[in-house]
Amino acid sequence: MTWFEVWAPNAESVQVAVGSRDDLVRHPLRPLDGRPPGRWGAAVPGAGHSTDYGFVLDDGEVLPDPRSLWQPYGAHGLSRVYEHDRFSWTDRRWRGRPLRGSVLYELHVGTFTPEGTLDAACERLDHLVALGVDAVELMPVASFSGEHGWGYDGVHLWAVHEPYGGPDAFKRFVDTAHALGLAVVLDVVYNHLGPSGNYLPRYGPYFTDAYSTPWGDAVNFDQAGADEVRAYVVDNALMWLRDHHVDGLRLDAVHAINDRQAVHILEELAVAVRGLSAHLGRELFLIAESDLNDSRLVTPREAGGHGLDAQWSDDYHHAMHAALTGERQGYYCDFGSLDALAKALTKVFVHDGTWSTYRERRHGRPVDVLRTPADRFVCFLQNHDQVGNRASGDRLTASLPPGLLKVGAALLLLAPFTPMLFMGEEWGATTPWCYFTDHVEPELARAVSEGRRREFARHGWSGHVPDPQAVETFRGLVLDWDELHKAHHPELLEWHRSLIALRRSWPELTDPRLTEVHVETAREDTGERWLVLRRGRVSMAANLGTRPAEIELPASRLLLASDPDVRLDESAGAGASAGSAEGRPLAPRSRVALPATSVAVAAASLVRPPRARDH
Repeated sequence: MTWFEVWAPNAESVQVAVGSRDDLVRHPLRPLDGRPPGRWGAAVPGAGHSTDYGFVLDDGEVLPDPRSLWQPYGAHGLSRVYEHDRFSWTDRRWRGRPLRGSVLYELHVGTFTPEGTLDAACERLDHLVALGVDAVELMPVASFSGEHGWGYDGVHLWAVHEPYGGPDAFKRFVDTAHALGLAVVLDVVYNHLGPSGNYLPRYGPYFTDAYSTPWGDAVNFDQAGADEVRAYVVDNALMWLRDHHVDGLRLDAVHAINDRQAVHILEELAVAVRGLSAHLGRELFLIAESDLNDSRLVTPREAGGHGLDAQWSDDYHHAMHAALTGERQGYYCDFGSLDALAKALTKVFVHDGTWSTYRERRHGRPVDVLRTPADRFVCFLQNHDQVGNRASGDRLTASLPPGLLKVGAALLLLAPFTPMLFMGEEWGATTPWCYFTDHVEPELARAVSEGRRREFARHGWSGHVPDPQAVETFRGLVLDWDELHKAHHPELLEWHRSLIALRRSWPELTDPRLTEVHVETAREDTGERWLVLRRGRVSMAANLGTRPAEIELPASRLLLASDPDVRLDESAGAGASAGSAEGRPLAPRSRVALPATSVAVAAASLVRPPRARDH
């Protein structure tokens, strides 16, 4: 026997159709008391795990369940009963991993392996363990129309996409990751649903025309009927964390969430997740993607913020990308200077109330560096958006030599933030990763393909734009794991492993205090392009330029270098260690010689005054 329940406030009658696709038996549901009004429910004898079903509103067509846990026939098909407690977990001793201090790794299930399934991805988790990452972040796995796509067009937010393997495969992935010591972060989308297979408007006021969004009507978080919509989102988040044992959620584009209620839906989510974490005795966290440059997202609720655990920082990416590549088009127009990069490393946001040429207005607000830990900001050189929204989906490997790839990796992994790698980045994967879809409706497919070309034409792109609907486009994006054994790729992989290991070896490199981060840059009018990042005893000197540079550091020994020709002269400046204004001895100075496009990490032996005796 299974209890079926659904919210359909505008329906005069509701039935549940149970059985096979060719032999469905309809059972009436009765109105249920309580708030919000409009709930219907009934128990159906004989129904259980793997039973197919759908709801019928006012004698209309059979529709999938808005809270379906299993969509074996795709977004437009019947739902299937799924019982969470039938899965045998082996991770009962898993207590999670804190986000602070972690290194994240973003992947897309469909293109991570040639098979494109969760079970195949499990086979590659050993690679991530050897790399040294702490958490794997999956792009959305919620069921969407078609076989393959990015996942941001999900329409069944409670069900795992069947071509990936369905709900049991997802649980096997999480269970395997936990057995290997890896946390799992899941990308979820609460700001819109996809254009194909979205049946929520048939059931109730899940959307509102009170706000305009890039996807049409906004999700209804604050108009009439919003209580059930908010519960739909909060319950969904808790389901992934509780029933699928996920450790954290990445909330897509929260700047596109419209909510004018006194308690914002993000704050409501944060409260619910914190309560679940306490109940389970397991670390749980929420990461937001936002275009607002507003640290109130990660400010504690007690201080007037939303209380999320972290947020993405696009400004760090833009500053790094523009400095490394020299690109200045589009939103890179205000980035690229060493000063902008230094500000991103020490102040988080480059646009913190400053003029944005791209937006033609001021943008952002300052981060309180005294009270806001740096690890609340997730930073990256590449991710699905920044690579995938380029016309040809070209990675940094298409425009940067291995030397600059190493410089970028060092500036990412040794910066004070929470770093994230994009799948294949660690070995310099050359496979592109662009936008792709598999819409089954011809008109929608044609509109997406033509719209993509128009979008890039407006940005001045004159090259080939791959057709997002073409199967060949999708197949060309799958990671080539054979590259691990070719050309310079093994060396770049070992470089990333060494940087992550170094990050763990020195407490300064996981110290979240922005006040302990110091940056010195070359004067760019001299033609030099170098930067020194100091964090306690550890200093990193990065030469982004095309000619050698000599830089003085408070260092006495070399820890890591990207080029065998890096030289550290420990005698340089040694006589400058007589004393400071406070009467403390100064650390000796050394001079590092950096070839073009290289980076070195060195450590200083700090001389401390003797400890006073206890009396």
